[in-house]
Amino acid sequence: MLRTNQSFLAYISKLFDHPDSGNEITMKTFRKGERILNQGQQSFKIMLIKGGVTKCFFTEENDKEYIVEFLGSGEIIGEIEAIRKIPCLCNVEAITDVSVYSFSNTYFFKLLKNDLALNNLLVDAFAERIINTSSRASFQQLYTVEHSLSKLLELQSKQNLTLSKEDMASYLGITIRSLNRALENLKP
Repeated sequence: MLRTNQSFLAYISKLFDHPDSGNEITMKTFRKGERILNQGQQSFKIMLIKGGVTKCFFTEENDKEYIVEFLGSGEIIGEIEAIRKIPCLCNVEAITDVSVYSFSNTYFFKLLKNDLALNNLLVDAFAERIINTSSRASFQQLYTVEHSLSKLLELQSKQNLTLSKEDMASYLGITIRSLNRALENLKP
């Protein structure tokens, strides 16, 4: 439910600290509630989350949100859009204070061309996303809303997060009314 990638974080941290990177990689911070990427807008930066938690979500034509994933340290954002040369597929918003390593698309492509380690990390990250998406889809089909909700509440407790009812409902793909019913069913 909360995705992290410590291998990717170690890779970017090492690049950031390396004298040859100059100021190609910068550190940026975002406050809780601040948008990091906006669906439909062009982004010229790739970012890797150093610390904090974000939500990655789609806003549909009816203004309803669907949270795809919660992303934490080591997760990369903006890379698919850079590779495909397309506007942002979804929104990414800080749900805690977040720090990121930020670098230009130009630097990203330079690394892609010359650094096999980055290519391997990206392939691994893409494969992990496919597995997670498939697992989540089957999980939502096979288990009750109450079961999924209990897992989400467990995540909140472990990560010391406070998610709004709107975010919980958006992640579970249900209405607030259904969420309230499920919360009521979970009470002893």
